[in-house]
Amino acid sequence: MKQFIAFILLSFIATVSLAQNDLVFPIQEGAVSDWKYVSDRVMGGVSEGNVYLEKDGDTSFARLTGDVSTRNNGGFIQLRSAVSLFKKPKMFQLIHDANKGGQELQGVRLNVRGNGETYHVMIRTYFTWRPSDYYYHTFEAGADWSQVEMPFSAFKRSTSKTSKLDINDIRDFGIVAYGRDFKSDVSVSEVSFYF
Repeated sequence: MKQFIAFILLSFIATVSLAQNDLVFPIQEGAVSDWKYVSDRVMGGVSEGNVYLEKDGDTSFARLTGDVSTRNNGGFIQLRSAVSLFKKPKMFQLIHDANKGGQELQGVRLNVRGNGETYHVMIRTYFTWRPSDYYYHTFEAGADWSQVEMPFSAFKRSTSKTSKLDINDIRDFGIVAYGRDFKSDVSVSEVSFYF
């Protein structure tokens, strides 16, 4: 079966909450392709999936579904930011600018729902170039919409027990179904970074 790689046209529009001063990125229809679907097929794996832009009442969200398989050294499907060294998406430029302004971001918050499975947020920096080198944090996505907070200080590096994530070095951000054979069904309606 041919793999269908869906390039998602999602617009992450930055808004600043006056009460909390968070950087909030709701998922909405648009024509900005800062995010895309990627699977382990890029390295010979056999996982299959897709990302869809859906609505629940007034709430738009990205839904990552599929079958994750560890056959052929695989084991992931993901929604990942398409970040270039030479052109940072608006999200990462705002994060960099906020930290430069003296306010240090403390973590990432997702509004999620899903099928009760455990998922990953994976972050790559300018110093993690190998596919197996990244920072990660896990979360569970239950049947009802809920907010999940992940402090940057709790992110672990896949290749080191002592290395800490420097958020000024972020170049790539992914929401990932990973590491075991299971059915993925996770939805994300908002990504925010909190102080």
